[in-house]
Amino acid sequence: MRRTARALVLLALLGASAPTPIIRRAAPQTAPAASIVARHGHLHVRGNRVVDAHGNPVTLRGNSLFWSQWQPAFYNRDAIAWLKRDWHAAAIRAAIAAASGGYIKDPAAETRRAEQVIDAAVAEGVYVLVDWHAHDPMPEEAIRFFTHIASRYRGVPNIIYETWNEPLPKYGWADVIKPYHARVIAAIRREDPGAFVVAGTRSWSQDVDEAAADPLPLSDVAYTLHYYAATHGAGLRAKADAAMRRGAALFVTEYGTTAADGDAPIDAAETRRWWDWCDANGISQMNWSIADKDEASAALRPGASPRGGWSPSALTTSGALVRTHMRTFPE
Repeated sequence: MRRTARALVLLALLGASAPTPIIRRAAPQTAPAASIVARHGHLHVRGNRVVDAHGNPVTLRGNSLFWSQWQPAFYNRDAIAWLKRDWHAAAIRAAIAAASGGYIKDPAAETRRAEQVIDAAVAEGVYVLVDWHAHDPMPEEAIRFFTHIASRYRGVPNIIYETWNEPLPKYGWADVIKPYHARVIAAIRREDPGAFVVAGTRSWSQDVDEAAADPLPLSDVAYTLHYYAATHGAGLRAKADAAMRRGAALFVTEYGTTAADGDAPIDAAETRRWWDWCDANGISQMNWSIADKDEASAALRPGASPRGGWSPSALTTSGALVRTHMRTFPE
């Protein structure tokens, strides 16, 4: 519920910080004609698969933006429209930084960046992952952020809530990560009861088998799997296979063609093995990252325009590889 002016004054007098105001608005009635969201609608989980509003399995291929506090210029509609039109992106991930100068430092700026991406995705008719991009648990701040987003965009079928990007190995699933997700998802669903959620797993979202053995007792929750092709291969796929046998639905909200540190080398052969495995299992996948940072996993060369329209010469080796693959699928 929105705070009254009197309540905000009282908070100030008590030395408390006021939360980001919740602005409610009506959800769009229809997505743009023939768009991916118009075809599939609100996403759900059935068994170990993500399905659309009609109960049909759906696989999304898209792009993740870089940490929001470090590459905010790419959080704009022009870039997202270009990714949809030229790369055939079906989804965009807004990696909203929690720490390191992100939401904890400036909640208004980070909330605005999330809204810019969500509004662009809704206008373009693509899905949008609203990612709490953190390695450590910050439940109070995450609840504050997601309560605002869920209230503002209640019922919007485009939105996928990603409640914790990459929990570190030191945080146990049963005693830290699972209770964290339960709290944050409950807060989201108080505002947006039909919310589709992707929940991060231990060890940088790789211990999906552990989560599948002790799942959240909630509907419409998939589990996050992250991989970087030059570091992760058959061993991680075996863990993911085990998770699916236990009934877990998986969603690759971040993958790279490179090593796990985001830099060289690029392993194109292993990347293709991962793409084939994801497609065979109906698993959506989001490439890291749309950025012009000077590292191998960035899709763009330093100095590339943040507003799209990228020529082949503006793409890195990874960017060209990913774009070529994505364009083999319908827009």
